[in-house]
Amino acid sequence: MIYIFDLDDTLYGERQFVKSGLQAVAEMAEQRWGLNPTSSYRQLITLLDTQGRGRMFDDWLAQSNLATKANIKRCISCYRLHKPNIDMPQAHHQLLQQLPKPLYLVTDGNKMVQHNKVQALGIAHYFKRVFITHRFGIQHAKPSTYCFALIKKAEGCAWQDIVYIGDNPAKDFVNLNKLGVNTIRVLTGEHKDAIPKQGYDAQTSLMQLTELHVMK
Repeated sequence: MIYIFDLDDTLYGERQFVKSGLQAVAEMAEQRWGLNPTSSYRQLITLLDTQGRGRMFDDWLAQSNLATKANIKRCISCYRLHKPNIDMPQAHHQLLQQLPKPLYLVTDGNKMVQHNKVQALGIAHYFKRVFITHRFGIQHAKPSTYCFALIKKAEGCAWQDIVYIGDNPAKDFVNLNKLGVNTIRVLTGEHKDAIPKQGYDAQTSLMQLTELHVMK
């Protein structure tokens, strides 16, 4: 079997990255605008938890009459390009060490953001190749099977020989299910309570990634 992993909320908790990014923005705002970093961070977390990420920086800057397009863009860039303070459970490191090789990683998102996450977690060496789907064009982000087809071709295997482990039933599994890939959903992170549409859920669900066992 060829094991392919998702990254965010599968191998590590993505909220770590979000909090790390907001801390970086709060520190930048202190240097640039003299805002108190502790208060800024607290306000950003409150906005995150009450309304999500959409207009978070707009509304936060508006409280200090700083919500110009340039300033909002500066916050977004700081958030995306910061060196994240994140880690992965030791048990997940052990799992990746023990699983039969090769392993692959397929992750959506901003190319630099996802690269920085992989570097910060120190996990690149576990994988034969890391696929950041946006490097191939946004149209090849999940649920596209484009990157999975590249892996299948490289390994010369059948779809049935692939195991994919992810967390988001809105996009991770639907098209892979149709091809006969062995799909596994980890019930962790932002999407753990999501109710999938018919055909969108994985074939198997795990409460924790450490419940994963080698498939014959």
